[in-house]
Amino acid sequence: MVATDLTYRASEVEPFRWEGLDFFVKRDDLIDPRFSGNKLRKLYSLFKLKNGRVKRVVSYGGAQSNAMLSIAYLAAMKGWEFIYYAKKLPKWLERDPSGNLKRAFELGMVLHQLEPQNFYEEIESVRSGLGADELFVPQGGADPAAREGVALLASEILEWAQNRGYERFSVATPSGTGTTALYLREALSGSVEVLTTPVVGDEETLLAQWRRLKPDAASLPKILFSFGKHHFAKPHPQFLKIWKSLKRSGIEFDLIYAPKMWLELQRAYETLPKPVLYVHSGGVSGNVSQLQHYAFRGIK
Repeated sequence: MVATDLTYRASEVEPFRWEGLDFFVKRDDLIDPRFSGNKLRKLYSLFKLKNGRVKRVVSYGGAQSNAMLSIAYLAAMKGWEFIYYAKKLPKWLERDPSGNLKRAFELGMVLHQLEPQNFYEEIESVRSGLGADELFVPQGGADPAAREGVALLASEILEWAQNRGYERFSVATPSGTGTTALYLREALSGSVEVLTTPVVGDEETLLAQWRRLKPDAASLPKILFSFGKHHFAKPHPQFLKIWKSLKRSGIEFDLIYAPKMWLELQRAYETLPKPVLYVHSGGVSGNVSQLQHYAFRGIK
């Protein structure tokens, strides 16, 4: 049984001390357990769609995607059919689904597996063939519709800063598609430094995604990229070490996006406008499958 309502409230901001450095964390991960952090922000405009307008929602991406699970919850809430496209699953995961994939199946998601060679061409064919009562959500919620929810996040950040007397400070969030970081930069004042790091691809990959989302952007977030390019979701001993250190310091973050962002913040800390506010993008439900991935690779 899935609750059919969303009780929205502004997320709290907590002080957070890590490795001798002082930060604040905006706990978007605690707004609603069904919607992981920035996925709630990206999907916010869809919550307000009137019942009956949409019958089916279609999306695509990774088989353990946090966005996939959030859309599955939204579809179950709204009574929509949810069709999801992913590249061919490993045989072990197909036999025994786990993590976000398992929960999405329990919520009624219908999965279609596609060959990787023509994956994006197939997705474009699906998108172009949808009807008026079918809703298409791009991978990771990378869509201009996300602007409304991210603008709400920005307003909460500005209210927090005003109440504390902060005029110049930094806001950090890791980037998959870069949607949250881009629209935060748009909504926050020029005195706020918006920081991000690409977790998918490199700097040029992220810049290309921003150009697709907002070709006329007057300013862009600052990219921190000292670690360099890393294959998405591939286990790395340093990431696990950082994740465990963060958890010991009092907050559990996701294991795919957060460690790289925290590493970049640690390296750049002395040069950043203070205080530094990290937006917790949720996604901790995916830690179960990612930790299994680390264990399979022998990384502990």
